[in-house]
Amino acid sequence: MAQLHRKNALPLGQTRHRLKAVLKAGIVCGLAGILQMASGGAAQACSVALVLAMDSSASVDAREHQLQINGLADAFLDPDVVNAIEVVGGIYVTAFEWSGRYQQVEQLSWRLINDGGSASAASNTLRQAGRGYTEFPTALGYALGHAAVLMKQAPAHCRRKVIDVAGDGINNDGFGPDSAYKAFDFNDITVNGLVIAGPDSVPVDYYYAEVIRGPGAFVEVAGTYDDYAEAMKRKLIREIVGSGLASAN
Repeated sequence: MAQLHRKNALPLGQTRHRLKAVLKAGIVCGLAGILQMASGGAAQACSVALVLAMDSSASVDAREHQLQINGLADAFLDPDVVNAIEVVGGIYVTAFEWSGRYQQVEQLSWRLINDGGSASAASNTLRQAGRGYTEFPTALGYALGHAAVLMKQAPAHCRRKVIDVAGDGINNDGFGPDSAYKAFDFNDITVNGLVIAGPDSVPVDYYYAEVIRGPGAFVEVAGTYDDYAEAMKRKLIREIVGSGLASAN
C-alpha cells in the first residue's frame, strides 16, 4: 500500500496548487452560504406591512381625536408591542386619517420599525400629526380604497399584508366597503377593524358584516374612546405576531 501511495502521489508543487484550489473553493462556498443567510434574513426582516387608517369624520370631536392619535402613539411605546415587533424581525407601517370621499391625510409615511428606537421615532411623528379635517362624513369605502393603494406602495415585500381601520360609525358617504373590495386589489390583504362601540352595537355589527375581510380577520372593540389606547395595543400585538390571525402570502 505504501508503494502504491508513492506511485500516485503528486509532485509537491502540484499538491500545493490543488490545496490552494480546495481552500479557495471552500472560501467561496462559505461566502455563498453567508450571503444566502443574509438574503434570507432580509426577506424575513419584514414580517408585516401594516396600513393604519384612523377615523377623523365629523362624528369624532377634538377630544376623541386626541385620544385616538395619542393612543396609537402610546401603543408604539408599549414594551409588549415593541417586543412583538422585535420578535418578528420588524414591520413596515404607514398611517393616515380618513373622513370624506377625498379627505385622507397622511400621519406616518411608510417606514421600517424594528426596535425600540424606530418605534419611538414613529410614536413621536404620530403624536405631532395635526388633524386634517373636522367636518366631513364617513366615507369608509373610499378609506379602504386609499388603504389598498397605499399597500401597493409598501417599500418591501412583506410576508403578511394587513389593513387596520378604526372608526365609530357606518359608511354614510359614497360607495361602501363591498364596492371598494370589488374595485381595488385586496388579494392577500387582511382587513381588521377597531370599533369604538358607543351606546349601541350598530357599528360593531357593521364592521363584522361589511368591513373585515380575509383569513383570520377580526374586530377589536373599544367600549368608548377612553378605551382606545388599550384596544389599539391589543390589536397591534395580534396583528404583528400573526399566528394565523392575519393572512399570509
